[in-house]
Amino acid sequence: MFRGRIALFICLLGMLLAAAGCAPSNEEEGAAKARTPQTIRVPRDARTIGIAVGRARPGDLVLVSPGVYHETVRIPADRIVLRGTDRNRVIIDGQGTRRNGVVVTGSGVAVENLTVRDHLLNGVLVTGMESQDGQGLARGSSGYERLDPEKSPPLQGFRVSYVTSARNGLYGIYAFNAHNGRLDHNHTSGGADSGLYVGQCKPCNVVVSDNVAEYNAVGYEGTNASEKMWVLRNRLTHNRVGMTVNSDYLEAFVPQHSAVVAGNLITDNAEPKTPQQADGGFGIGIGLAGSQRNTVRNNRIEGNPRAGLVLMSAEDVPPTGNTISSNTFSRNGVDAVHAASDRAPGKGNCLTDNALSTTAPKALAAQPQCSTDADGPVMTSATPPTQPAAPAGIPFRMVPEPPQQPQMPGGATAPVRPATGLPGPVDADRVPLPGRDLLAAHSRSGS
Repeated sequence: MFRGRIALFICLLGMLLAAAGCAPSNEEEGAAKARTPQTIRVPRDARTIGIAVGRARPGDLVLVSPGVYHETVRIPADRIVLRGTDRNRVIIDGQGTRRNGVVVTGSGVAVENLTVRDHLLNGVLVTGMESQDGQGLARGSSGYERLDPEKSPPLQGFRVSYVTSARNGLYGIYAFNAHNGRLDHNHTSGGADSGLYVGQCKPCNVVVSDNVAEYNAVGYEGTNASEKMWVLRNRLTHNRVGMTVNSDYLEAFVPQHSAVVAGNLITDNAEPKTPQQADGGFGIGIGLAGSQRNTVRNNRIEGNPRAGLVLMSAEDVPPTGNTISSNTFSRNGVDAVHAASDRAPGKGNCLTDNALSTTAPKALAAQPQCSTDADGPVMTSATPPTQPAAPAGIPFRMVPEPPQQPQMPGGATAPVRPATGLPGPVDADRVPLPGRDLLAAHSRSGS
């Protein structure tokens, strides 16, 4: 009996010591947490971008060499950086058959310094919504559904920088149900809906800046994108419509409100050689539809043959409390129009300190109604000037190639920075009125 107990004790002691020897020490655990980020090179280390992304862990860089890659790249992991070594020669090509070029559903992901072209839906889609098969969902996707905050919390942190998006059949670069991010220094053309889109976020905490959007149906669209939402220093020219800021019941968070649009060049938006969409607004620079308490300041709005800026209703959502100040208007069919419906009349909108010559109604700029009071007096409305029917557009895949675009500073050797802590400091009050040459060197029109 006694010997049996000793044998049992020795056996148990051996098991405990063995287990202790297998357990990681605190140092080993710390080393695992402090894993050095890796660079995975395509095609040297992985033959496709998708394989490389599948191997990547948070903090890693997937670095892609020049080539044409026929794949959809899905990035579900957090804090991955996807970068091309050459913006103009690293091309993710949908061949007119794939739906999306890059789909980001992980938080803190950065996509930079490459080209996406010829996809049926989106060039780059950043979204907090996923289908059961892991595909990203957004407005326009198959199976789109309204946001359920419990089911699909917003993606937190994203950046799309120095990306060229050409000839994509819905949106060029699309952030949906995503907060805390930046879209900057991109070029979008041939978008059959819009080149740049931010939708369904509140508070967004998103900056859209220093981009060129041309030869799209719409240059920029912000639908139900509210609070801490900045659209700054972009060149929006030669689209069918320059930009829209709007409310839409097909997305959550109606009404849209409290965005800042400042320092943008919005000119010559009546381009027939674009995809045929948005023709109800053909020839308009800025459309504010059911938009509320927005600031539109220090923009150059010129050469839009129907109207420079139009305030209108969106179903039963009125335009209220918008401040239009210190903008320069010229060569527009009419500079500024208040066209709210009787169903949803506009209130509290004001135009102050603008350089403009024509408005509809004629006394629009003299209506001193700069107020967020939705119960204030109804503003007089007018109909935007009529134009001939919008010209037939062209298929999105027939839009010409964009010009060569500048590389991201540092290129392949730039520091690896996942998209965290964004968008960073924003001082929209200091954004100046742009010149007509804003980003002209990166534009196909060049003027």
